[in-house]
Amino acid sequence: MRLHRNLVYTTIDALNAIFNEGEYADKVVARSLKKDKRWGSSDRKFVAETIYEIVRWKRLYADIAEVKEPFDRDNLWRMFSVWAVLRGYPIPDWRQLEGTPERKIKGRFDELSKVRALKESIPDWMDELGVKELGEKIWATEIAAQNQPAKVILRVNTLKTTREALRAILMDLNIETEMLKNQPDALVLKERANVFLTDAFKQGFFEVQDANSQLVAAFLDVKPGMRVVDTCAGAGGKTLHIASLMENKGQLIAMDLYESKLKQLKIRAKRDGAFNIEYRIIDSTKIIKKLHEKADRVLIDAPCSGLGVLKRNPDAKWKLKPEFIDNIRKVQSEVLESYSKIVKPGGKLVYATCSILPSENQEQVERFLTTDIGKQFNFIKDQKILASESGFDGFYMALLERKESVEQKEKRVQKEIE
Repeated sequence: MRLHRNLVYTTIDALNAIFNEGEYADKVVARSLKKDKRWGSSDRKFVAETIYEIVRWKRLYADIAEVKEPFDRDNLWRMFSVWAVLRGYPIPDWRQLEGTPERKIKGRFDELSKVRALKESIPDWMDELGVKELGEKIWATEIAAQNQPAKVILRVNTLKTTREALRAILMDLNIETEMLKNQPDALVLKERANVFLTDAFKQGFFEVQDANSQLVAAFLDVKPGMRVVDTCAGAGGKTLHIASLMENKGQLIAMDLYESKLKQLKIRAKRDGAFNIEYRIIDSTKIIKKLHEKADRVLIDAPCSGLGVLKRNPDAKWKLKPEFIDNIRKVQSEVLESYSKIVKPGGKLVYATCSILPSENQEQVERFLTTDIGKQFNFIKDQKILASESGFDGFYMALLERKESVEQKEKRVQKEIE
């Protein structure tokens, strides 16, 4: 087990881009992996995992190395040396790593790990918020779980194949997967692999989507032939799942504020063979008003803090700010009140986030139910999912049903019979 100079240099360059130039870790990692075509899978694995590890433990490693932001290249090398020592790598005779104090690093790690915010490598404000909202015990176990690397989960595209067939195709490529109980469309990779290079992906047989994210579309209770609106579609992971559950029958309207995201969704939909999707950019309130009381099902996958998906996006720990969470709560309230009007009487609404904070989740739903539009809904059920309990991302989803008069119900039932 030894360190290779070109792999480590690439890692240092990537950390500089993430920490000092504000780039997103996933984009930097993707770019870094294309740097040398001669690299094998173990080389690419080292680069990707090392970048994510140092991003994940930035605060702890910086404190151990006694460096402060903004990090110059010497600082980044000192943080890398901390990673190498704690991972048991022999320190090579390189100029940048001269005089690495191995015993001191191990001693400081033991000492600093007594403080949770340092041990879990998070900002103080985030630690305080987690305790305030979830309590000491739950937060301690949850943030520890959020610091574990995320597993790669596939969602089988049932418009094109079955779980068993896809599993066999991947097995032929030496990519082993496991099925998940009670999740008929999910496959978990036993080991990380670049599944995007496979013909199975290019043919639209699967998407990469966290196991708990896959629960949201199913929670919406869609059926073929319905009119369904995904109000915050983004690049469309959940939209595509809804399309497969609808078997391409009915009307699925994907909406978003950003045209660029809907363009990504169009490309994915074409690959997946999902052709019952219409795309609408929310560039005015008229777009929403035209759909008032028109949809059988509405998904509000609301913008949120993302505190349920830190294991997947560890750099979010450093990009998030307390004021952002304050602002996003206001946005959540607004979209819930506005987009809920799209649900027709007797129709259903799912409000979902990838956050674990009650203030973004059940408290938002409780507040909504006291508003004029919210009083027209019945609360059916909700689901709070923690990473520490499930092993996957943290999520929240609430199912609400819009009330209908006896006359409206009779008309709806008659139409369903016809």
